[in-house]
Amino acid sequence: MPETSRKPLAVLPLVCLAGGFALLYGRLLFDLLEAWSTNANYSHGFLILPVVAYFVWNRRARLAAAERKPNWGGLVLVVCSLIVLLVGTAGVEFFLMRTSAIAVAVGIVLFLAGWGWLRVLAFPIGLSLLMIPLPPVVFYQIAFPLQLLATKFGVAILELTRIPVLREGNVIALAHTTLEVTEACSGIRSLLSLFTLAILYGYFSTPRNDRRIMIALSSIPIAIVANGLRIAGTGIAAQYVGPGAATGFFHAFSGWTVFMTSFAMLVALGNALRLLPSLALSQPEPSV
Repeated sequence: MPETSRKPLAVLPLVCLAGGFALLYGRLLFDLLEAWSTNANYSHGFLILPVVAYFVWNRRARLAAAERKPNWGGLVLVVCSLIVLLVGTAGVEFFLMRTSAIAVAVGIVLFLAGWGWLRVLAFPIGLSLLMIPLPPVVFYQIAFPLQLLATKFGVAILELTRIPVLREGNVIALAHTTLEVTEACSGIRSLLSLFTLAILYGYFSTPRNDRRIMIALSSIPIAIVANGLRIAGTGIAAQYVGPGAATGFFHAFSGWTVFMTSFAMLVALGNALRLLPSLALSQPEPSV
């Protein structure tokens, strides 16, 4: 058979595989895009999708050089993931359905190419998990403690500035107004976004995995402290400027300001880590 006629035949299985995947998960992917556009807590998904595509494309030379050893364990993972899809569909549990799509992709790579390819693609695959919204029960288990923590932190700063303040749960009573730290003000939105940026910044700023982990984990206390400062700043503005300063443009602008300040703190931490002696916790990952 001529070489030119063999190429379309070689591509045909991949086309069928992609078509089957789109048939199973196409609707879920559109729902995921809608979730990013309607839920501000997960709008960073629009950033992750092209970044994941970039990392996969940038690894094409390493994939070509990696030895292909198909593994039957991948087929087992695909079957188990499809069962998870059925369970999630029956229970209308979007988290299960969406994570099963990533698991199916992992299983396909393992079944067709083996562990070598999967190791090369480990980072973009792990990063893609951040695109999936958390289950509501998990989300609120995180958001509510963050509300209380941010409220306490903000009140502590207000007390340091000698502003009369009284806290009842997540409600802050000032002399001229009352502030309520709602779920939107809990800081979970900035935490999720900052954590994603911290992973990407750590990946590009240092080749050492131990320092990448430190940068990623540091985004959590940074986001919490920054949100507490925002709440305190809102209280100070409401006290000295007026209740209107706690809402509207100032409130939205302070959110952006605090987030950019948090990222600046993250960059400062990354620069500080470069001055530390090398740690022997892990070896550098091959350059992208």
